[in-house]
Amino acid sequence: MKFTAFFKTVVLLLTIGFMVSCDKDFNEVGADLIDDIHYDFDKQEFSALAYNVSTGPVQTSNLPINSLGYYKNDVFGATTASFLTQVELASADPKFYGRFNTDGVTPNPNFKVDSVYIHVPYFSNLVSADATTGDSTYSLDSIHGQDNELKLSVYRSQYFLLDLDPTTGLTEPQRFYSDQFNIMTSTVSSPSNLLGQNNSFKFSPNQIKFLKTDTNGNIITPNVVRERLAPGIYMDLDKDMFKSAIFYAPDGKLADNNVFKDYFKGIYLKAENVNEKNALARLNFAQGKITIVYHGKDSESATEYKRKTLVLNLAGNSVNLFDTNYVNPEAGNPVTGDQRLYLKGGQGSMAVIKLFGPDSDGSGDADELEDIRTKGWLINEANLVFHIDKATMNGVYGSVDANSSVEFEPNRILVYDLNNKRVLIDYTFDITTNSFYPKFNKFVHDGIIQIDEDDDKGLRYKVRLTNHIRNLVSKDSTNVNLGLVVTESINNVSNAKLKNSFTAFGTEVKYIPAMSVASPLGTVLWGNNVPAGPNYEKRLKLEIYYTKPD
Repeated sequence: MKFTAFFKTVVLLLTIGFMVSCDKDFNEVGADLIDDIHYDFDKQEFSALAYNVSTGPVQTSNLPINSLGYYKNDVFGATTASFLTQVELASADPKFYGRFNTDGVTPNPNFKVDSVYIHVPYFSNLVSADATTGDSTYSLDSIHGQDNELKLSVYRSQYFLLDLDPTTGLTEPQRFYSDQFNIMTSTVSSPSNLLGQNNSFKFSPNQIKFLKTDTNGNIITPNVVRERLAPGIYMDLDKDMFKSAIFYAPDGKLADNNVFKDYFKGIYLKAENVNEKNALARLNFAQGKITIVYHGKDSESATEYKRKTLVLNLAGNSVNLFDTNYVNPEAGNPVTGDQRLYLKGGQGSMAVIKLFGPDSDGSGDADELEDIRTKGWLINEANLVFHIDKATMNGVYGSVDANSSVEFEPNRILVYDLNNKRVLIDYTFDITTNSFYPKFNKFVHDGIIQIDEDDDKGLRYKVRLTNHIRNLVSKDSTNVNLGLVVTESINNVSNAKLKNSFTAFGTEVKYIPAMSVASPLGTVLWGNNVPAGPNYEKRLKLEIYYTKPD
């Protein structure tokens, strides 16, 4: 879903009455409402040096959004994403009556597991519901290549995901990284751990329906729908394994979830490429569950075996694993900056930005910034404008299947304080919301893709940092280095740790925004070091609109 100019205008009109009443500088809000019309403000462009940095392996433990599947294009290579998670009993210490015969040892054949299935809902929108049949139609979000196939296998994990890191004396959380496939070696090497497999799995938008059956398990005619589930990952799993592991577990292993997680370990969803076609989803696995349908008794003294369910939630620690061949095409040059900036989520790449150029007199402040302070300008608006290199991005567009309507460009980028690993003041002050699509909250701060109406492809991104520049000019704030990443969601500002830190302008960088790790997408932007020619005016620039003092 792209944030079109029309939609943005509608949302702005709806929120204008609220915004003008807020305790916030009117010049900033007003500038956004009139978009690129700046009346009599003077404008000047300033230096913004930017260069590429590859992130390497990144912390992917306990992300709120995870990727699953296969994604490839000519610019950012191929990535296969798999997922490992613990599971928890929805109700701890469950009681299973009627498992044994009267001797208390021999399993009773009337106690049986009818089915076991896993369901993880997709991000979807209800399109319509048929009042007669009750069937619903959905459209999917955050799915790439829903008509394409991949191989999906579900294993019972043999690896326990620790809560705390023993190397820190159990004072810090245990972190897991995107390249730690070694933790799954023993799991996938044993066929006995395989719970289910689909060699031609698709991310289908269809509603999932369960039909009623008779006492013998036969579907009733005419069909009667017992339950409906929203579109999502759905697979039948091994009934015998769950019967043995859950209903005949050793004593005490289901007493509480701490014990249960140590005993059962979790499940591993392994994705594998089938035919080099994109098939990848972003999911909130915490909404997923494993449902076990069985026949048991209400008490040991009861005689009737009834249909019952036991639910295991996909909860607890988790890790997203990325098998990728991506290599940043342009090595970063912190002296001159780079011609192109390659932003890639997941185990990918980002950019580092330094504003206002060199400090020739050694004062500690850039020359351009000192000059603005001397002149006493009133800063009305300041933006970093990033133009998309559409020619290079053709390698991404060309990877989209001919009949696909999914989008392969990031909807949003984020500029943040790299030195202090936090958002900018403009993010904090921006209270705008989008009730239709919360990922587009804080749209004054922006960073939202702007679409070229001629070809419906990305044209540029603009990030407003007016308050950040005001503080540099009038409050003598530190001109910190800035980080630039793609982001899956503007609403989550937590950080993920890099497995290997890097140094940017003398500052060690250990973390990046977690929502950059959660996004599989990438974009190519023009940097500051663009040679003279047709693309020179598309180079990265800091544009400032100001008013001179009287």
